[in-house]
Amino acid sequence: MIDLHPSGARHAVIWLHGLGDSGAGLAPLIDALALPESLPVRHLLPDAPERPVTINMGYRMRAWYDIESFDDIERRAIIPHVRESAARIEALIDQLIGEGFAPERIVLAGFSQGGVIASFTALRLPVALAGLLCLSTYLAQPDTLLGELTEAARATPICYMHGLYDDVVPLSLGWEAKGRLEQAGLAPEWHEYPMRHEICMPQLGDLRTWLLARLSA
Repeated sequence: MIDLHPSGARHAVIWLHGLGDSGAGLAPLIDALALPESLPVRHLLPDAPERPVTINMGYRMRAWYDIESFDDIERRAIIPHVRESAARIEALIDQLIGEGFAPERIVLAGFSQGGVIASFTALRLPVALAGLLCLSTYLAQPDTLLGELTEAARATPICYMHGLYDDVVPLSLGWEAKGRLEQAGLAPEWHEYPMRHEICMPQLGDLRTWLLARLSA
């Protein structure tokens, strides 16, 4: 795990990478955001465990969960793995709280698979976070969301960002996630960009603005 901990940091962002990537692979985003030095932020970029991934011919790679099918939503995110990874991230949040970071000063962010784990975790926490940032992603097991959504999590600001031409996580899955959250009484902020399954330059400004609003609140 990469842990960027500047002196005086009272805010933290946990970044969860996508399938086959690593915390180091997502780290350049931190520099690209160019957050002000006057607001020191601790950035934590954990690595997913290595596991065989069915849709990649069983090849072992870093993955928060196995994917058995892109076409069947029930097999797109293997739930025991999702819960296992979510528990790991919740433990990391608990660790930060134990070190003095108030939950309302912690943002949980994730790209693709990482976004699935970020949303699954944040929406079930007993505390509200500073924000939940979901990039090019979808909801795992959305049918259970209403039953497991905590009252505290209802106060967590949520932002979804998605590419219009995403050929890995179709835009329709992002829209579905937004709709499910709205059905649950939440009000996710939504942004879409003329990009594929990636993070694009026009998106960086919106990312920076949203993060600064959450971290300076």
